[in-house]
Amino acid sequence: MSSSPLAPQPSSPMRAGRLPVRPLVILGSTGSIGTQALDVVRNHPDLFRVVGLAASGSRLDLLTRQAVEFGVEVIGVTGATPAEVEHALAAAAAERGCAAPHPKIVSGPEAAAEVAAWPLPVAEPRDGVVLNGITGSIGLAPTVAALRAGRTLALANKESLIAGGPLVKAIAEPGQIVPVDSEHSALAQCLRAGRADEVRRLILTASGGPFRGRRRADLVGVTAEQALAHPTWRMGPVITINSATLVNKALEVIEAHLLFDISLDAIDVVIHPQSVVHSMVEFIDGSTVAHCSPPNMRLPIALALAWPYRLPAVIPSCDWRQATAWTFEPVDGETFPAIDIARQVGAAGGVAPAAFNAANEEAVAAFLAGRLDFLGIMDVVAAVTEKFLAAPPVPVRSVSDVLDAEREARRLADELIGGCR
Repeated sequence: MSSSPLAPQPSSPMRAGRLPVRPLVILGSTGSIGTQALDVVRNHPDLFRVVGLAASGSRLDLLTRQAVEFGVEVIGVTGATPAEVEHALAAAAAERGCAAPHPKIVSGPEAAAEVAAWPLPVAEPRDGVVLNGITGSIGLAPTVAALRAGRTLALANKESLIAGGPLVKAIAEPGQIVPVDSEHSALAQCLRAGRADEVRRLILTASGGPFRGRRRADLVGVTAEQALAHPTWRMGPVITINSATLVNKALEVIEAHLLFDISLDAIDVVIHPQSVVHSMVEFIDGSTVAHCSPPNMRLPIALALAWPYRLPAVIPSCDWRQATAWTFEPVDGETFPAIDIARQVGAAGGVAPAAFNAANEEAVAAFLAGRLDFLGIMDVVAAVTEKFLAAPPVPVRSVSDVLDAEREARRLADELIGGCR
């Protein structure tokens, strides 16, 4: 079945009292996407109720403060014991001056998936929303769990769709996945302007990252600190490095292909350093519809939580009274080959995209740890991907197929990284 996020356009805007309160589960609640999603909920408490939270546990104090504030029913933690969570909950409640709550606590590697499928107080399963804000392909099992539970999936974890594309699309009902990435949220909104058969191509915009305009020779010896200095967005370290290599945009090309059922050769990328035009759709009559807003993730997050409705005053809009200029540039594929490689793995399908993503995760971790130089990231990814593309194709029928491919890709990447020392 198609996993296109496009749903019928509503006949009236979402207003307090007009719709039942929408229950939410937020996975990755202590990360950038999760904390901003909770800000949206704070600003619209009459429209949302947070039922469950899940996180790694690396910021247990924040997780438990969130749980106490929103009165959740269930907490999922992958890296802490229930006793540790109970202790932190008591401390968070004492800090807030209230009695310690006693939500259900699930822990271990399957915690996020269990929380994703948590029973919600809804008339129809799709009335409940699971926001998957986990970083990395570990988000695949929670994505599958949320879809199988019938929830609307607000998807920020692009890696789960890319790694498990055929599996995810086979499970998802039409309209069940709503994108959170600013580019894909923009595309979903622009696509409302015409029928599917009127679309000529999708155009993803990219800021160009901190190294826009540099050639490959200019990137020898760049540091992690330099690569993490994104000019526009404030994100986690992995996504920020991915933006510096343009791997993030490469993954988004595959994501757009899977979300909107558009061929890879009809998806383009342009560099737009101002990050105000988030994506565009070109139609067969020659018109192009663009989505514009100041760069702020609260906007696509709010839209995904309320989809297909809009919430009022989420962020300030563009100030059209001020003189401004927007520029667009082609991608330098020689210096930043990630997008070209992604087109190859996207066309190959099967486990190839999972291998591409896993190899990149290993290479980025090695770069951040000082075991690999910046240019080595894409060298490793290209070498691992080449091996998978040369091998007989392996279809994705289960999560295990993806995990097996990822393990092999990580093993190959580790071998290459070791040889670079």
